[in-house]
Amino acid sequence: MTTTEPSRGAGLALVIIAAVAFSAKAIFVKLAYRYGVDAVTLLTLRMGFAMPVFAYIALIEERRAVARPAMQQIVVVVALGLVGYYLASLLDFIGLIYISAGLERMILFAYPTLTVLFGMLLFRQSPGRRMPLALMLSYAGIALAVMHEIRLSEGHVVLGTALVFGSAMAYALYLVGSGHMIGRLGTARFTAHAMLVSSFAVITQFLLTRPMTLLVQPVPVYLLGLAMALVSTVLPAFLMSAGIRRIGAGPAAMAASVGPGSTIVLAALVLGEPITAIQLAGLALVLAGVGLISLSRR
Repeated sequence: MTTTEPSRGAGLALVIIAAVAFSAKAIFVKLAYRYGVDAVTLLTLRMGFAMPVFAYIALIEERRAVARPAMQQIVVVVALGLVGYYLASLLDFIGLIYISAGLERMILFAYPTLTVLFGMLLFRQSPGRRMPLALMLSYAGIALAVMHEIRLSEGHVVLGTALVFGSAMAYALYLVGSGHMIGRLGTARFTAHAMLVSSFAVITQFLLTRPMTLLVQPVPVYLLGLAMALVSTVLPAFLMSAGIRRIGAGPAAMAASVGPGSTIVLAALVLGEPITAIQLAGLALVLAGVGLISLSRR
């Protein structure tokens, strides 16, 4: 065994745990909705519980920083925080009202294809020879899963799909725009400030559109909000960063493909959502498309 193998094994484990923890968010949201809480209130609880952690990290990073960020950098961080965490989370939470947790995770996992597309449009990046095939596989898988869920459900599946796809687009825009800022500010510093911007936006929306009495919820809703904040927000953010440092972004993207599969399994065990052959076929197509893009970008 070489000296690098233990570190790579640890990195792989960190990425897998992060992917599963982040994917569990949809399960927590679905469980909380059973108590009648609305999407904005639930998102406020999640960000409210996570906010002190990121505020502490931001404080530490600012003390370590050699120079204060320029005004232009502050504006960019605010914009990216609003798009990548506030808008993406809001659309995702509302979309989960209408579609299953498994379909939600499958749609969100297609964000690498959107990241490449936005990179092509905004920065004239080369798409690569595998890009057309990757897009065809990914979106064929999503279409297959969506049509299957429409047949099984009487709800607004198309609306939910559009909302979650909008969430994936917002997150992809955040990723495309964050690369430059991470290079300037550092990963922890940038992420902490972007999350604080998102938290302030979510709380402001709640204060402007909801009565304070909605914060009075059953104890399980508070526990689920805390789980979303710690297990599916703070924990995976740090574990994924640590894993990427050990094994690199390309292998980490491939290892993170366990996320959608884990959501489907957890949704079946916890929520009673059915696992069907068509759903698994759609997932396989999405994973194949994302895998092609991850390999080409690596």
